[in-house]
Amino acid sequence: MKGAWLGTKAKAYIPPFLLEENMKEEGLVEYFEHFLENNTIFKKKLVLQSHYAPNTITHRDEQINAVAKILAPTLRGEQTSNLFIYGKTGTGKTLVVKHTTEKLLHIAQQRDIKVKVVYVNCKLKRVADTEYRLLAQLARSFGKEIPATGLPTDEVYNVFYEVIDSTRCINILVLDEIDQLMERAGNDILYNLTRINSELKESRISLVGISNDLSFTDKLDPRVKSSLSEEELVFPPYNALQIQDILRRRSDLAFHENVLEPGLIEKCSAYAAREHGDARRALELLRVAGEIAERECQQQVLIAHLDKAEQKIENDRVYHIVRTYPKQSQVILYAILCLHLKKRELFFTGEIYELYEYLCKKLNFRPLTQRRVSDVLSELDMLGLIRARIISKGRYGRMREISLSIGETILPLIKKTLEESLGL
Repeated sequence: MKGAWLGTKAKAYIPPFLLEENMKEEGLVEYFEHFLENNTIFKKKLVLQSHYAPNTITHRDEQINAVAKILAPTLRGEQTSNLFIYGKTGTGKTLVVKHTTEKLLHIAQQRDIKVKVVYVNCKLKRVADTEYRLLAQLARSFGKEIPATGLPTDEVYNVFYEVIDSTRCINILVLDEIDQLMERAGNDILYNLTRINSELKESRISLVGISNDLSFTDKLDPRVKSSLSEEELVFPPYNALQIQDILRRRSDLAFHENVLEPGLIEKCSAYAAREHGDARRALELLRVAGEIAERECQQQVLIAHLDKAEQKIENDRVYHIVRTYPKQSQVILYAILCLHLKKRELFFTGEIYELYEYLCKKLNFRPLTQRRVSDVLSELDMLGLIRARIISKGRYGRMREISLSIGETILPLIKKTLEESLGL
């Protein structure tokens, strides 16, 4: 059986074993050998990964300088203000903080200045999903092992205070996705961390909190807010031209020459700019498009591959959010889904709440207040699962108009996932 060439534009040879509907064991071996011998797409895929840290960060000079000025006093042994950084996903918050603190530590080591930076991603389960686990993780970062369970929280705090004080230096504690920590562990952990310096004699701690939720501090307990003494920095979304520039710089490192179809970078940046200027999403789109082209044994990444990547990522993202969402939020989303399938048009918050209450009664859940449901709707809007638009009803006031943003092709899977999770 002979292989086949797919079009002159794609210049892709499809080996004969791939033309078979079901590859036999011999075909798999041949496929893997072919894969190794024909690395024509990626040169260095790593640079498209979310954890890759480039040497130069573009379009964030203002933010880098702001973070540097706030943290610089640590080089003189001075405690700085607590810093809270806000911005949508993929706006460079974590990248800027890590880049700036790495430069600060480099200077500190050169001049023998005692500064330590500890980074914790509060979104990770079994790392920062409870007050105890966060303290245990922090203590481990300072070289002190604490059992995963078993000790009273007060004792864990005492151990943590002792190990911090023994460092005799300025410690910068970076809590990424800090809003996730507050949702799981409550306000007490942040309150205690902001008051820790009053317990220390030889060392000091400064907090750097990073959050995707711009209204994060508004939800804090008043006593926590009063103890923060924080400075705030908001990261704006990237625009389409900035994302194009970022993609071009990374693609030069990631792909072999002349691999990307003309216009692909522009369309990729347009996708990301539409999604609130998310550079991380743009890089992921480009990487997945390259992977799809590679799996199809093509020698060029086409715009068609980008379209496939966009659909795949969106479906995977929505499914992951829905599957891991809290039960109460799942009930609210299921109510919206039911209204959408019934009416297939716009509906209002009151309709959602009425159906949500009925579902809670059926599931034996205690319903949330209308205000809390309104907060969940705002979260769903931010995540891109719904579209919420405030409209004026004249003398009847203002109302929120809701529509579902999940693609029709994935709706059956989402419905089934919610029903299985909720036991409906």
